[in-house]
Amino acid sequence: MNSKFLLPHLFVFVLFFCGLAHAVGQIREVIVDADTGNEVDDFYALARILADSSVKVTALNAAHWQTSHWTVPNSMENSHRLNQQLLGEMGLQLKTLRGAPARMYDWGDRAQHSAAAYGIIEEAERNDRVTILVLGALTNVASAVFIRPEIAEKLEVYWLGTTLDFETDVLKRNDFNALMDPFALDYLLDSKVAMNIMPINVAVDMEIEYDKISKAIGNSRLGRFLIKRWDDHLDGARKSRVLWDLALVSVFLKPDFGTTRVVRTSRDSGNRNITYYNSIDANAIYQDFYKVLSAFEKP
Repeated sequence: MNSKFLLPHLFVFVLFFCGLAHAVGQIREVIVDADTGNEVDDFYALARILADSSVKVTALNAAHWQTSHWTVPNSMENSHRLNQQLLGEMGLQLKTLRGAPARMYDWGDRAQHSAAAYGIIEEAERNDRVTILVLGALTNVASAVFIRPEIAEKLEVYWLGTTLDFETDVLKRNDFNALMDPFALDYLLDSKVAMNIMPINVAVDMEIEYDKISKAIGNSRLGRFLIKRWDDHLDGARKSRVLWDLALVSVFLKPDFGTTRVVRTSRDSGNRNITYYNSIDANAIYQDFYKVLSAFEKP
């Protein structure tokens, strides 16, 4: 065949299949922001998303939990260290960034200027859309938007926090993640950041007994590591826990595991549409978690 005829057709052929592969196997990119040192559930949620081949975690940010009554000195550094420890246990390498050491300030430049906040800004300046999963306080995201307000419309945040009465649409902010930085929550509710919220009163369905999860994951090295986190925690003797963050990560990865409803917030909570998860299938989430953990261990 004449090469002048072959080369243009070959070029079109390659372009077609490259485009097809991109459309079918496109990997979502996401930033994950976690107060890993605070509770047990962060490790489980992080293990779930880090073991998933359908997403690429572009940065793992450390969040503080400095306002908690059981906090430790430099709680953000504690989260940063545990993030790196988990990556080491899983044999993974990715960017880990330090976030704010505490909540946003009370006046003036209220932003906490951190590597995590500027990492979010950098991603937003480089991309049309940036997805962020936030498992703790909203400080790092709110600080990024405070520093560069123009990035707000590019951000889509998935967050665990608040409670919502789905009969009255009354929003309460008396849960742990909201109280770690009330201003950050208010600031984002009033912003143009797209918000997808897993409320505490829905995530509570994730309660599981220690014996049950130990039996399900305790035969793998990573599973034993996660169980040890439960054992070594300040209240490690608990016979059951709610693995809150695993709910948020799982429904982000597998939307069929939950249902959502768009809620118009009140005037003092942004007065705008927010997507709220109003139900989850906890059993499906746990079965999926066991399956992914088991597959990750295989050579």
